Amino acid sequence: MYKNRGPDGRCNLCGQRVAQLRKSMKPKVSQRALADMLQLAGVDVDKNAIQRIECGKRFVTDVELKILAQVLGVTADELLQ
Repeated sequence: MYKNRGPDGRCNLCGQRVAQLRKSMKPKVSQRALADMLQLAGVDVDKNAIQRIECGKRFVTDVELKILAQVLGVTADELLQ
């Protein structure tokens, strides 16, 4: 049976990289601030959604991935590494 999870059991491939990039931003950006930035870019997420993405408990749509990459200043491919 097919499972929508990575080899480590996470629901997405980008969450750890999102957390890494968010924490490395200057000045440091909180999960709430990242959620606010995404909302301004047109993605309806809140702080809890960011937390769940970063810990791998939430799936990320292609639209969300594209805008996450834009907000974080990287390509979508870089989020998937």
